[in-house]
Amino acid sequence: MPRAFARAFRAPDLRRKILVTLFLIVLFRAGQTLPAPDVNVAAVHAASGAAKDDGPFALIDLFSGGALLRLSVFALGVYPYITASIVLQLLTVVVPRLEALKKEGQAGQAKITQYTRYVAVAMAVLEGASVTAMAATGRLFPGGGQDVLYDHGPFMIATMVATLVAGTCVVMWLGELITDRGIGAGMSILVFTQMVAVLPGQLGGIFRARGGFVLAAVLVCGLAIMAGVVFVEQGQRRIPVQYAKRLVGRRLYGGAPTYIPIKVNQAGVVPMIFASALLYLPQLAIQLFPQVRWLQEAQRYLRPDSPWHMAGYALLIIGFTFFYVAITFDPAEVADNMKKYGGFVPGIRPGRPTAEYLGYVLTRITAPGSAYLGLIALIPLAALALLDVGEQFPFGGTGILIVVGVGLETVKQVNAQLQQHHYDGFLH
Repeated sequence: MPRAFARAFRAPDLRRKILVTLFLIVLFRAGQTLPAPDVNVAAVHAASGAAKDDGPFALIDLFSGGALLRLSVFALGVYPYITASIVLQLLTVVVPRLEALKKEGQAGQAKITQYTRYVAVAMAVLEGASVTAMAATGRLFPGGGQDVLYDHGPFMIATMVATLVAGTCVVMWLGELITDRGIGAGMSILVFTQMVAVLPGQLGGIFRARGGFVLAAVLVCGLAIMAGVVFVEQGQRRIPVQYAKRLVGRRLYGGAPTYIPIKVNQAGVVPMIFASALLYLPQLAIQLFPQVRWLQEAQRYLRPDSPWHMAGYALLIIGFTFFYVAITFDPAEVADNMKKYGGFVPGIRPGRPTAEYLGYVLTRITAPGSAYLGLIALIPLAALALLDVGEQFPFGGTGILIVVGVGLETVKQVNAQLQQHHYDGFLH
């Protein structure tokens, strides 16, 4: 590994990309520590402790690397862009115009990316206004009162919302710069940075609250979980595909065997995001309408250590996994494309039999994949019940899937570029 890093820096183009990526990451983290205008920094630090565990915006704070509960310029982080990407991906299935753009190749994908930016800005306006309003009324920081903002006037509120939206636009720009001039997918690298940035604070909080023995147990458990996640994330079912040979002019094309990779975790982290967002809606309603009695009575069933909460979370993840895989992988479309270009699965007739076979394999792969996602999501909740570390548990759920997934993809990209320079990669 050290020699691989040294060889990576010996290649001028790869060294430049790595340095550009590191520089943009530093800028990104600087923006996450810079407070927005009209923010009382001392009051925010004093009031943010309780909100980290129980606040209605805990999911957004996870994707902001802790910047949300500091009310920084980049407080919303990449969450608006992630939400917009998921929305556009879902709309592509039901909106014919978007589906046509998707089939146009690179030009159509560029148009969809532009639409994603517009939706991300709209989401940033809504989320920024919600965060600012809840901070001004004291609902974002339980027990913090309204002193986290110096001025509650409409001009300063509008200024703060505009700052948060502008911060989201800058974050999108930094992500695109990393994609164009750095290493890896820009937005994924920024999400990875946010997840890793909160690890030292979470581990330090566990040590102060529970002592060194519990911290050691958490680290051992975390390494075991990470090894398991790497093993499952790399697992895939490869369906062999054979293409018929074609004579074009005097040259013979095709005939080479290939395969269709179907991953065990075909849906990624999207089902966990869906399920988390859906479970946070009742908690948000409780914060917004504290006078409604039945909402307050239902709160005990929504606690993270409640068996009802755990069971509902796991079932939602399993259901969303099948739903998301069904709309992102269409066996009939894949079978039609194979038939169009002369491809077939050995032993399976082209057309409808191939689509039925692909659907059968996809269902059998998705079932254990959804159970795997549900198990990973329950790990931090089980840590809350067994070790009493709660949301401080850093090795579970959405975070570790993102960290491992982005880390593997980035290493593969560096690996590929090293091999172009006749070097061994990081995984050798």
